[in-house]
Amino acid sequence: MQECQKRAERYPTDLQIRYEMGELYFQAGKITEAIGEFQKAQNNPQRRLQSLGYLGQCFARRGMNDSAVRMLQNAIKEKPVFDDEKKDLIYQLGCVFEKMAKPEEAIEQFKQIYEVDIGFKDVGAKVDAYYAGQ
Repeated sequence: MQECQKRAERYPTDLQIRYEMGELYFQAGKITEAIGEFQKAQNNPQRRLQSLGYLGQCFARRGMNDSAVRMLQNAIKEKPVFDDEKKDLIYQLGCVFEKMAKPEEAIEQFKQIYEVDIGFKDVGAKVDAYYAGQ
């Protein structure tokens, strides 16, 4: 982390370094610091989606679920290909809806993934449990 901080001080406008710094802060549990770095890093076209995803996770960890939903929805809209990255963003969005006690919205997210990849994380179990409870 110290080495990355030195690079960030040396190159304050390098958005790739800002992204790396955000990841390190996030992994260290320094969520407020991570938010600041990811907000800067989202201006890097190569790191925009990942930064929005991390911002969503950061806001969710701070209990700011409405902001988390907005960040994740923005990232999902900007990702045209339904690959593992998009599945992960949708999964995170579903988990935020679960935290907000919005099971209908959550299951809609999980079903999108279930329809193309039943084995992704615990999506199969979540969808099965939902239908078993009806």
